[in-house]
Amino acid sequence: MKPFDYTRTARASEAVRLVAARPGATFVAGGTELLNLVRDRALAPDLVVDINQVPLSGIELRDGTLHVGATARMREVAEHPVVRSGFPALSEALLASASPQIRNRASIGGNLMQRTRCWYYRDAGSPCNKREPGSGCPAITGQNRWHAIHGGSRHCIAVHPSDLAVALSALQATVVVLGPRGERSIPLEDFYLLPGTTPHKETALRHGELITGITVPGSRSARHSRYLKLRDRATFEFAVVSVAAALTMEGGEVGDVHLAFGGIAPRPWRSAEAEAALRGRPLTDSTIASAAQALVSGAQPREHNTFKVELVRRALTDILTDLGGRR
Repeated sequence: MKPFDYTRTARASEAVRLVAARPGATFVAGGTELLNLVRDRALAPDLVVDINQVPLSGIELRDGTLHVGATARMREVAEHPVVRSGFPALSEALLASASPQIRNRASIGGNLMQRTRCWYYRDAGSPCNKREPGSGCPAITGQNRWHAIHGGSRHCIAVHPSDLAVALSALQATVVVLGPRGERSIPLEDFYLLPGTTPHKETALRHGELITGITVPGSRSARHSRYLKLRDRATFEFAVVSVAAALTMEGGEVGDVHLAFGGIAPRPWRSAEAEAALRGRPLTDSTIASAAQALVSGAQPREHNTFKVELVRRALTDILTDLGGRR
């Protein structure tokens, strides 16, 4: 582990200034992700700026919109009564994440910025286009059980690891950031990038920009939302596949509907085709089957992850059946 400079500040603007001034600098809050990346030699910062003293830990509902600060801890958000009642998919996604000990420590901003668990990326002895652009992607022809069936490229098929990001995608959230040029808001749909030819560029953040919080609009569909995570073991495990769904029913037919999926793509995956197959139709077995088929149409599984096609189809069927009250 290479040594690095460390400092802390109580002002967001100062944290931004410090990181923006050094290309190798980064922020830290909970630290549960940063320390792993440094240990795995996937990240080698020369300056770490601690933002725990910056007042960014609020959780509140303002004018029907949920505002969550970037340094709020995962457990605090998951257990907050406003989140549990108005945004259940968000609470469920956080409670399905990591272990209780990590949820007590890990921050919301850090969770959104966590990096893939692809074993080639985490192994400093393996080539990886995320870690060393141009070195190759051994997952394409190697062990790819955990890898993407949607959204990958010949340069990278790693999947995004965050449960929280999947739920926020279905809930139409926005990420608020502060940078050298001031504050801006990025819809979560635009926050994460597909790998294309530049898999080392994972988000729309510019160097020096700090996530200060997220906003989630309240709605009937947000109140009627769920998160389902399928994994190899019951706790402290990343999703093999996951699905977040938020929908309303209007006169026996699906009205507003938003779906997001984890474990199948390099970013939280949205399927406009699956949503269109549901919207304006009764939530019958036939309708659900059409949506599930639309979801996996165009999937590109690899040698070891073909099972994900059927698994994510069944996960969507399960969560829609549950939301439709048909159990």
